[in-house]
Amino acid sequence: MATLGSRIEKIRRNKKASALDLIFIGTAVLFFGLVVLLGFKVLSEINTIVQANTDIPTEAHTSTAQLRGYYPGIVDNSFLFFVAGLSMVALILAALVRVHPIFIPLFIIALIFIVFISGILSNIYQEMAADSNLTAEADELTFISNILTYLPFIIAIIGTLMMAIMYKLFQTTM
Repeated sequence: MATLGSRIEKIRRNKKASALDLIFIGTAVLFFGLVVLLGFKVLSEINTIVQANTDIPTEAHTSTAQLRGYYPGIVDNSFLFFVAGLSMVALILAALVRVHPIFIPLFIIALIFIVFISGILSNIYQEMAADSNLTAEADELTFISNILTYLPFIIAIIGTLMMAIMYKLFQTTM
């Protein structure tokens, strides 16, 4: 069994940041966006049922309406912080890696492929948001809809910054 010190040293030596981080960001953002959109739809339906039922106490009426009100505000804004946090973590991990500049063309090819994949992920959300059953809820989630609409641009910007950080550090540490 390895000691804690050897595990920490192993983590320090195996610092990695790559184009796979961009794929993770894209899929995590899509997954979180879809979960929030579908959760908002389910909660809206429950709220409609609760508000229509007169046998339910008034506390239930107010709490479901209040919980539904959290989605366009708190949950939508937290999505923005989620995306910013994932981006910063990816850039910090990129700063920990030294990569020779000869790999820039390979990274650019991978980045083009990942931007294409993120376009597909963006289209998945847009198609779900355009569904007549989810349109009203998707319109209320402004940050989620905007971020997932422009996901390929966001991934391209993060990837370009990641590339610049990884390859610039090679020159400064030589």
